[in-house]
Amino acid sequence: MIDTLDREIPEGEERLTLVVEDGVGVLTLCRPEKLNGWSWEASRQLGIMADRIRFDERVRVVLLRAEGRAFCAGIDVTAPGGGITGRTTAEKAQRYEEGIRWAHERFALLARLPQPVVAAVQGYCLGFGFELALMADIRIAADDAVFALPEAGIGVAVDAGGDLRIAREAGAGWAKYLALTGRRIDAATAERLGLVQLVTGRDELAATARETAAAIAAAAPLAVRAIKRDIDAYADQGLAAALDRTASAAALTLSSADAREGYAAKAARRTPRFEGG
Repeated sequence: MIDTLDREIPEGEERLTLVVEDGVGVLTLCRPEKLNGWSWEASRQLGIMADRIRFDERVRVVLLRAEGRAFCAGIDVTAPGGGITGRTTAEKAQRYEEGIRWAHERFALLARLPQPVVAAVQGYCLGFGFELALMADIRIAADDAVFALPEAGIGVAVDAGGDLRIAREAGAGWAKYLALTGRRIDAATAERLGLVQLVTGRDELAATARETAAAIAAAAPLAVRAIKRDIDAYADQGLAAALDRTASAAALTLSSADAREGYAAKAARRTPRFEGG
């Protein structure tokens, strides 16, 4: 894994950038050549950026966006430190669980920011990309956006709480359908389910998302933060305990033979042969 104590972001190694403009903190996923694939390093940088935003009095709202044709196509399996090892399966699972809990803490820094977060989503929004978008308070999607949670198809549990947030927003049935089948849905379906609040043309996405963020930035900051806090207190009841179980389930599946088979099959572009071990 990465050095979790390091608070620096080396030049040229940015996974996210932050620019503050007129009360809007524009947080951008900036690895378009990798379809903004996620990694342990991206999680580390997300925590750093969230800490910067939290106490920046210039930032009244966050606009979460991405460069390129995809918002985030999921985990970057080629990123350094992606695999966790152990002398035994139990040790490997324990290390995975601790790493996932650490990542959850980084994600919580974003989800629990006092400032609202508006996500602008285009293209592929898969796996962790979908989970990241669901951490935002408001989601605006281009009409070319595609959403899915494909984890079960490669032998692992959904590890960042995306299925839990879908259950909160769209109901348990839809959470199970999407997480268990890995089926992709388009932006119109996501809007119908309440997983995105607005769909716009690709050419209008940036302007529509910025307009929404600007409207929030123009409102009274104390009222905005209080409203977000109150709604989250209601909507997130039970989420912390469920995420705790998620870390254990993800660690178990990531350490399994099925996960090894799932990733190998995906790399070879063949159908996986899962045996439940």
